[in-house]
Amino acid sequence: MHTEDSHNANATAPDQSDDPVFHQEQQHLATTYAKLQELGRALVHKMEKTREAAAADKRSMSEELAPNFATYADAMETYADFAAMNRVIDGYNLAQDADAEALAKIELLLKQPYFAKVALQFKPDQEPKELYIGTAGISDESYRRLVVDWRSPVAEVYYNQDNGPTSYVADGRTINVDLKLRRQFDIHEDQLLAYFDTTVAIQDSLLLASLSKQRTSQMQAITATIQKEQNLVVRHEDVPVLLVQGIAGSGKTSVLLQRIAYLFYQNRGSLDAREVFLITPNPVFQHYIAGVLPDLGERNPESLTWDEFARRLLPPDRGSGDVNVPLDALTRIDKAVATFEFDANDFRDIRVADTRLISADAIRKLADKLHRIPAGPHRITLMREELHARLESRLKQMATTDAVLDELSALDLDEQLRIFHEAIAPADEQEERAFALRFLNDRYAAAFEAVENDEWLRIDRIGMRLLGIDGLSPIEWLYLKMALTGLGNPDAKYVMIDEVQDYSAAQLAVLARYFRRAHFLLLGDPNQAITPGTVSFDEVRAVFEASHGPVEECRLMTSYRSTPEITDIFASLLDKAERAHISSIQRADTPPAIAAYHDEDAYTAALRETVAKARTNEGLTALIVPWKHEAKRLQKLLGDDAPELVDDTATLPTEGLVFITLKLAKGLEFDQVIIPDASARVFPDDPLSRRRLYTTVSRATRTLTILAHGPLTPLLKS
Repeated sequence: MHTEDSHNANATAPDQSDDPVFHQEQQHLATTYAKLQELGRALVHKMEKTREAAAADKRSMSEELAPNFATYADAMETYADFAAMNRVIDGYNLAQDADAEALAKIELLLKQPYFAKVALQFKPDQEPKELYIGTAGISDESYRRLVVDWRSPVAEVYYNQDNGPTSYVADGRTINVDLKLRRQFDIHEDQLLAYFDTTVAIQDSLLLASLSKQRTSQMQAITATIQKEQNLVVRHEDVPVLLVQGIAGSGKTSVLLQRIAYLFYQNRGSLDAREVFLITPNPVFQHYIAGVLPDLGERNPESLTWDEFARRLLPPDRGSGDVNVPLDALTRIDKAVATFEFDANDFRDIRVADTRLISADAIRKLADKLHRIPAGPHRITLMREELHARLESRLKQMATTDAVLDELSALDLDEQLRIFHEAIAPADEQEERAFALRFLNDRYAAAFEAVENDEWLRIDRIGMRLLGIDGLSPIEWLYLKMALTGLGNPDAKYVMIDEVQDYSAAQLAVLARYFRRAHFLLLGDPNQAITPGTVSFDEVRAVFEASHGPVEECRLMTSYRSTPEITDIFASLLDKAERAHISSIQRADTPPAIAAYHDEDAYTAALRETVAKARTNEGLTALIVPWKHEAKRLQKLLGDDAPELVDDTATLPTEGLVFITLKLAKGLEFDQVIIPDASARVFPDDPLSRRRLYTTVSRATRTLTILAHGPLTPLLKS
């Protein structure tokens, strides 16, 4: 389909054989594709040559290298020779890494060399400059830009959708241009399928074409179709905290992932994927988004659920527990830690099995020795370093004892290979003691870990004494340990929290403190808060203003997921003021089917028929229930016809029928959604039920079926 100066994405496509623009663009695409292939072949050839040269140099240098440690001067010369050889090898490795990165870009672009073109006039008397925009930027051997990276400053004119005079910022300078042409392409490899021209930025034809395609089992990148309001989030200046409120289907998660890709581009060479953390609702959601960043040529950041985050930091005998701890409880911890002092019972022995290596009394004396330093992270750090040194000293003493030397000599071959990676035969007493120390370091590795993790502190007892309570919840325990010891990740640079409305204020306070130096991107929809006791957006602001300063905000009010008919239903569940700002970009489709059955047999027959039909539908259908006990009731009712309930380890299929709880369905989307019982019993007229129904309905992209066993929920009375 080619639409020119058109607001109608359904405009009839002209005959491509009579379209000179189509042929011109197809020729440009073919030329670009051939050049990409040529550059790829040249890089492969170059990398092979580099590998051969590196191997030859390494062989030559190794043959010439004659290690000599006879005298100090000889040893220094030998070390210098080794260093020179390593520098040569490092040079080859750097060259290979750079070429491998360039080759990865080419492989990415060979799937789709570009998706857009802009013609920019920089000065009135100049010819417009044509730029092609793709998922990565690349130049030919003459440094002529073939494709501009979508994240580059100049590409912003495409996403701003402001035809005519517009501007972009590069290197701190505002550059004014006249956008003469904004052309979008539907391309597969070297084949141009369609192009779309718009000189009035009202309709995004490529977006509509993309939305008309059936969803896949994993989220796809939206690089080619980022809309103006989404672009404001993706390219927002780097601030300590950015809070994004968006309606269901507004692309919050997609925008989050594009934002990560944009940050990697902006901080190329200084930002590592290990310095970026993504806090996600559940493992099913992690699988769903796993392919987006790799498709953009970027590594995935570390992705964690709250439970996974807490499990790493809490003692193994504790679960993540109740998260609805009042924020006041954490404030009390801060106040108490500011003025407290250790007492004799705040420490425990460092031991492994039955062997005590450092006593609690020795740790108390060490704390007393440092009493001039406040009892907080600074003193704990000094104590940790001293305990590490004492532990090393203790093991060195033990390594000289007859008992340990006898154990060493009695080690069987398997144990020797496990500990030393070789069979040992000490040549003299000094070597025997060195082996004995390695043996003890292996045996008592857990003691060093206990020192590093501050397990010699009795956090529970300290907390109960400070706060005058009988026990600490997991969140209080974790927050107290951070306040006492400085526990946290000071190296994290960015933390993204999706579905922020699903967390408690205390959880967010823990994350804000743990990642104390990171910048946060928080995305959510207060209307999708489906569990009691979760945070309001006012509380989100308060938590992060206290920890990171001013919070900047953006809103996303257009639904790209659902048809207008489905959007109307979930929008009807909001208050009038909010409803007025919501719009859908999708084309009209099948109206939702809603039916209530007072007779149980009629309801069961209708449910069975709906489920049977869903198994044969195109695309993926979700049967969504609010709770597990409701799922069990339906499974009993349907008997052998009941689908299997999805658990939190599942990867969604591309098509068919899945049975899923709302907790796991959150953040996902499906071609069809069936709400098996939207009765007044399941969804009474209260705010929490309203949010649950809004969230359930808004999972559907194309088709929605709502059944009710008994009277229909009053929430849908209109």
